[in-house]
Amino acid sequence: MSPLPVILLGAGGHAKVVLDLLHALDRQVLGVCDPGLADQGISQWRGLSVLGDDHAVGQYAPADIELANGTGSLPGNTLRRRLHAKFTGLGYRFATLVHPSAILGSGVELGQGVQIMAGVIVQADTRIGDDVILNTGARIDHDCLIGDHVHVAPGVVMSGDVTLGNGCHIGAGVTLLQGIALGSEVVIGIGTTVLNNVMRGHQQTGQPPRAPRRINQE
Repeated sequence: MSPLPVILLGAGGHAKVVLDLLHALDRQVLGVCDPGLADQGISQWRGLSVLGDDHAVGQYAPADIELANGTGSLPGNTLRRRLHAKFTGLGYRFATLVHPSAILGSGVELGQGVQIMAGVIVQADTRIGDDVILNTGARIDHDCLIGDHVHVAPGVVMSGDVTLGNGCHIGAGVTLLQGIALGSEVVIGIGTTVLNNVMRGHQQTGQPPRAPRRINQE
């Protein structure tokens, strides 16, 4: 059975990457819905028809299409998850998209609307919730648990058995030690190495220095 045609939501930077992902998977894209483009009267975007704002989705029955969320995910910006909640509440389904260059191990479970970008590796028995972005080149080792609405930015390295609560944002180049757990809505800044659990609603950035130690001059 052929996959359903897709409507892309949003026309920003993340939407460009999602559109390339859809093309790589040879998915039929009916058009894009974006309030900004619609307000400007723009009819074409990157070869797609601009269908209108988000209300244009209602022209299609939920059984006839899938949606692709092209809205990016940044700390404090809830538009992406609000779109997910709105349209799933209306009976629409978000496409789960895995780039052909990604590698998924045995027993990996993917929720609805997961987007796995080019070069991602997800190892055995990892479970990923709904509306998750695993961005370019992220590496997720075995037995990790990733909640809903999480963004794992490019180049993140997660060792085995790491837990991310709902709504976490893991910045580019972060490294997470094996076995640690991050509560929901945690933000980890770019390049941080996380060695211990982080409580819900907290952020961690930078590299805390080790205690000073005398240099051996001999």
